[in-house]
Amino acid sequence: MSQASVFWWQKYGSAGQIAQAVVALLGFVAILIQINVIGKNAHEAGARQTYQAYNDLEFRNPQYAKPDLDRLKAGPATDLVQYETFVSYFLYACEETVGSFEHKREWQATCDYDLKGHLPFLCEKMATEPVYLTTYSGVTQRWIATELQKAGVTAPDCKLRKT
Repeated sequence: MSQASVFWWQKYGSAGQIAQAVVALLGFVAILIQINVIGKNAHEAGARQTYQAYNDLEFRNPQYAKPDLDRLKAGPATDLVQYETFVSYFLYACEETVGSFEHKREWQATCDYDLKGHLPFLCEKMATEPVYLTTYSGVTQRWIATELQKAGVTAPDCKLRKT
């Protein structure tokens, strides 16, 4: 009696079993994709909330949004501390939004626009406390360095160049 040839699917199970395994695998992949999308959406929502909170802070503190650094330094020390905190929150908000929306250039343009008024402060801060900017990501540090260079803001005077 001769042995019948065995098809490949007979070695690994019936066609129904193979189809069931393929469907289960596709379901698992779909769940992984869904988890990734949910995580991305949550990160974007958090970034929007952070930036919205910064906008609220900016609205309540216009003296820090468009600062007169000489006046802030001449006033009470608490004003300068509050301004430094304002700038820190701004940088954090930009770090979050630009990181979350890296393919949407308008977020970077918004942060670039708002950063310009804070460049003299950041220049002075870098000159007096170089460790200050190390609390931010390398991307943020490079962004600030690039914007300082573009605006011509350099130590020791740390003044914005008139454009």
